[in-house]
This record gives sequence, structure tokens and C-alpha cells, in this order.
Amino acid sequence: MILINLLPHREEKRRQRKRAFFVGLGLAGVAGIAAAGIWMLVLQHMTSVQQQRNEFLRAEITRLDAQIKDIAELRQEIESLKARQKAVEDLQTNRNVPVYLLDELVRYTPEGIYFTSIKQAGEIVTLTGVAQTNERVSELLRNTTNQSQWLKRPELVEIKAVNQPTGPGAARDQQQRRLHDFSIRVSLTQPGAASAPAAASAPASGPTGKSS
Repeated sequence: MILINLLPHREEKRRQRKRAFFVGLGLAGVAGIAAAGIWMLVLQHMTSVQQQRNEFLRAEITRLDAQIKDIAELRQEIESLKARQKAVEDLQTNRNVPVYLLDELVRYTPEGIYFTSIKQAGEIVTLTGVAQTNERVSELLRNTTNQSQWLKRPELVEIKAVNQPTGPGAARDQQQRRLHDFSIRVSLTQPGAASAPAAASAPASGPTGKSS
């Protein structure tokens, strides 16, 4: 027995294919929307994480800026303390300089020289006095040049012969003694720390000149 399909099977197949197409299209749309939603959630999560990182970095930068400011202030305080310490050390050293100066003069001034004035202006010391002979002044210059630790680069400013009356009696009958007024300029140089205690331990009292 032969069965013959008299229904319009081509139109039915076309409707099935069309229905399957629209179902597939709908599923693709749903899948696309779901994928887009998931991607949006991922982006939001990534954005939130990055914002948290940015906030952390900003907080760390603020903290580091505060630490840098504190370090800068600390450095300024350290420099200020160093400057004060140096000022105190210089003051302590300068306070002892006159003692060292007088001690050097006592050590290296030959007999026959008397100082009448000692003036200091910074590192320059001007010595004025009276000497019995020119040789005494030359010896003083040699001593300060070769032996003194504090007195350096002596320079003879002036020397001149003067007559000084000696002995009792009237001025016209007094004997005349020939002396030499002199003026010397030297540089006061502080030696090393090792030599300063040695100079401080030396006797610092007594006259500033030696008589013949």
C-alpha cells in the first residue's frame, strides 16, 4: 500500500526552519545579554579594586609626605644643633686663646725685649714694645717663625732707635740709653687638638717679656 502525503510539506519545513532560526536568535541574544552583564560586573569589580588601590596609594603618599616633612624638620634641627655646637666649641677655644698667646710670648720672647702693647684683631696680633738691640727683635722673629705653634708669619712693621734717659739727677744731666721701639704683626693660628692641651698645661702666668 502506497502512502501519499498530500499536505504542503515544503511550507511546513520552511516554518520549522524559521522557528528554529528565531529560537536560535533569541538564545544568542539572551547569551549576549548575559555575557554583557557578566562583563559589566567584572568591569565594576575591577574598577572598584583599582579605586581601592588608588585610595591606598593616596593614603601612603600622604603619609610619606608627612614623614618627609618630619625628616626635613629633623635635619634642620640637626643642622641648627651642629651650628650651636660649633659656636660653643669656637667660644671655648677662643676663650683660651689669650692664655695660649701669652704663653707663647713668654716662651719665645728673648731677654732684652719688653712689650708695651698687645692688640688682636681677628687672627692678626700686633705686638709693640721696646728692645735693647735689633738682634733681639730678629731673634723674636726667628723664634715665632721656627718654634711657635700659635704665632705664624711674623712681619716687622716698624723699628726705630730712641734715646731713653737713665739715672738720677736733672734731665739735662741724665745719661742717655739707646733703645729700639718696634712693632710686629703676626698671624694667630690654632694648632691641632693634640697640641692645644699641651699648650694649656704649660705655665701661663708671669710677665709678657724678659729683662736682661
